[in-house]
Amino acid sequence: MTNKKYQTVDEYIEDLPEEKVAILQLMRSCIRKAIPEAEEVISYNMPAYKFNGMLVYFAAYPKHIGFYPTPSGIEAFKDQLKGYKHAKGSVQFPYDQDLPVALIAEMAKFRLEEQKNRGGR
Repeated sequence: MTNKKYQTVDEYIEDLPEEKVAILQLMRSCIRKAIPEAEEVISYNMPAYKFNGMLVYFAAYPKHIGFYPTPSGIEAFKDQLKGYKHAKGSVQFPYDQDLPVALIAEMAKFRLEEQKNRGGR
């Protein structure tokens, strides 16, 4: 990645090395299908999705995709994340493993419902 400031998710993904474009497009489509009512934006120079507040983010790194479903999203799915390196508000999905699209979709849906239930912030 460059130090470029991105305006759109398309611009972000197009700037990736060719071998990473398909996996990032898969991540994007997984999230968009799971939470179609969310708005796709760039936040912190990463692809992000919001609905009455920020829901989830993702970013490309040299060896993994970082997925940021906030601390509550990590806590709610901690058992399913045992095979992945994760921290308080993030999880790493290595490029050399299949992207867990069902898990990502469930986490995105969880964050949307959580945001709807709290009425946004």
